[in-house]
Amino acid sequence: MARVKPFKGVRPPKELIEDVASRPYDVLNSDEARQEAGSNEKSLYHIIKPEIDFPVGTDEHDPAVYDKAVENFKKFQEKGWLIQDDKEKYYVYAQTMNGRTQYGLVVCANVEDYLSGVIKKHELTRRDKEEDRMKHVRINDANIEPVFFAYPENKELSAIVSAVVKNKPEYDFVAPDGFGHHFWTIDNDVTIARITELFAQIPYLYIADGHHRTAAAALVGAEKAKQNPNHKGDEEYNYFLAVCFPDSHLKIIDYNRVVKDLNGLTDEEFLKKLEKNFIVEKKGADIYAPAHLHNFSLYLSGNWYSLTAKEGTYDDNDPIGVLDVTISSNLILDEILGIKDLRSDKRIDFVGGIRGLGELKRRVDNGEMRVALALYPVSMKQLIDIADSGNIMPPKTTWFEPKLRSGLVIHKLT
Repeated sequence: MARVKPFKGVRPPKELIEDVASRPYDVLNSDEARQEAGSNEKSLYHIIKPEIDFPVGTDEHDPAVYDKAVENFKKFQEKGWLIQDDKEKYYVYAQTMNGRTQYGLVVCANVEDYLSGVIKKHELTRRDKEEDRMKHVRINDANIEPVFFAYPENKELSAIVSAVVKNKPEYDFVAPDGFGHHFWTIDNDVTIARITELFAQIPYLYIADGHHRTAAAALVGAEKAKQNPNHKGDEEYNYFLAVCFPDSHLKIIDYNRVVKDLNGLTDEEFLKKLEKNFIVEKKGADIYAPAHLHNFSLYLSGNWYSLTAKEGTYDDNDPIGVLDVTISSNLILDEILGIKDLRSDKRIDFVGGIRGLGELKRRVDNGEMRVALALYPVSMKQLIDIADSGNIMPPKTTWFEPKLRSGLVIHKLT
């Protein structure tokens, strides 16, 4: 059962929220962060991407860069750009995209729950990425950015959230990308106690987005427990910052592929090979989006094609075999194009569906890529089935949007 607790959030005064809040550290590179921060000294990028305070080209893993994060975090607190709440609270964080709003509870999740599998994952993590975030958590003694969890919807929790959001939000703004962000505090002691009790009835939490951040936060917590001879289990470092959304609120969008060459094949030879496992239909120059599970769209030499996987090429009873990313990886990328490892092969790149299928067309038309493949999005049910069965999704399967805005609230480990 899931153990969560309220916490004394560290967050910006209302009037500074738009100056401080930023995109997550891993959705943009150093140059983009430098550009977005511009002359804004209050931008959270100075803490989560502190290499922007150094000359262009500075290695983001340089020890001086991590030290700068600590210095900036301290400065933000001294200047009153970040202030710690005086009591432990829960928070509600809602996001609006394309007229649709999803409501999450901001909690501290339990380190031991991650290590024991109560918090379930569906992706492999890379040790180098974990190490980077572990250093960041360790050196700041804080979870600066939250992780993104899903939980099976609970009617009473939903009712609590509905009641809270009838009040005026603490923060309410539209970010430069057009997505709305809304934030409320919950400081009623009875409500706080009930939220903790209700989460204790939820068997599992699921990592939706932020596998590396979750692993890093949990590993640092476990490290601190080991180093403390008087460890009791209720210390603040036993918990880390998470925003938990009911599974029914979340929508995964497509995550598409572009490939640099046809592995020595002509267009005709490539399309012919596809016919072994797919029904191939030429759709012409107008953008074609996959219509249903096991239907793909392919863009090649100015034309869109519909590919429908033939019976027997997938297994709808297998949580991995049912995935379109499995079908396309095995039968197109590996079998025809010779791409064996999606993580390391330089011939392939991945495009989040938020950019639209026009981005696939653009990257093929400009000659950078030779062929593009669009996939029907994975469902939350598929994600949960995979996590429940102890399986791991293939790389680059899920894309969640909108991303959590960083800087709305921070959790200190002491």
